[in-house]
Amino acid sequence: MADRRLQVFATVARLLSFTKAAETLHMTQPAVTFQIRQLEEYFNTRLFDRTHNRINLTEAGVVVKEYADRILMMYQEMDNEVRTMTGDIQGPLIVGASTTIGEYFIPGMVGAYQAKFPDVKVRLNVANTNGVIHMVENNQIDIGIVEGPVNNKNLVTDIVWDDELVAICGIDHPLNKSKSVEFDDLTAHPFIGREEGSGTREVVEGYLEEIGQDTEQLDIIMEFGSPESIKNAVAAGLGISIISIVTIEKELALKTLCAIPFKMPIRRPFTIVYQRQKFRLRAMDEFLEFARAHCAEKKKQLKLV
Repeated sequence: MADRRLQVFATVARLLSFTKAAETLHMTQPAVTFQIRQLEEYFNTRLFDRTHNRINLTEAGVVVKEYADRILMMYQEMDNEVRTMTGDIQGPLIVGASTTIGEYFIPGMVGAYQAKFPDVKVRLNVANTNGVIHMVENNQIDIGIVEGPVNNKNLVTDIVWDDELVAICGIDHPLNKSKSVEFDDLTAHPFIGREEGSGTREVVEGYLEEIGQDTEQLDIIMEFGSPESIKNAVAAGLGISIISIVTIEKELALKTLCAIPFKMPIRRPFTIVYQRQKFRLRAMDEFLEFARAHCAEKKKQLKLV
């Protein structure tokens, strides 16, 4: 119902990229360019300066963006109010999740939510924790679910799960015989870590700081951007690592990896995060409530409460 040209313009203006806007809107780049040209012809002025493969808003473009954002927000509010009155819950809803959560924790939650609200079209973006928070801050996603604490006070945060990190090693590794480990037990073995910006890495670094240690004492031989890569490397006997317990259920069942808890447990929250000032669609409110209930039920099933 809202003018498609304004939607396309607002997306290009926010991302300052025709290519990224096309990806976000699931359109071809020529289609995005056509919509912008139509709007420029309507106003009889350029809305973007295009120089050296970069674009910037013109003075007129800044004015149009200000009004376009307000118009689109008012449209969302009108749509939400009417659907609240009629009990109709529709999407789209864009959810971002950090790597561990996106690969192992949230698919079941989204599937159950989608079954309950089939008219809501959920899109899931997976990145590391910093990337998800950045997308929330820049209004690229409606809700983020990330590992560890969130320090931006302009964002609303709600802890929905307490995760535990454990040391992992191969079946034939000497640590396999240990019932629990301390940090000093890890320093004598090659270590495989997560990449910069990872929530898991930040939690481990915070844990080490608490106990007066640091990662320089570890023999880090490689770093990976996903738990799957780490698990494969550890199973191949290349080293040991620290990883979320929720990521290794299959490996423990198949006995391809061993998990050893820390004597002083490493725990971290899984946190829902969204903009404090963002207008919330009914589908977003329903997802927040559903996520809290889903996590509470899963804790009961796993006897964590």
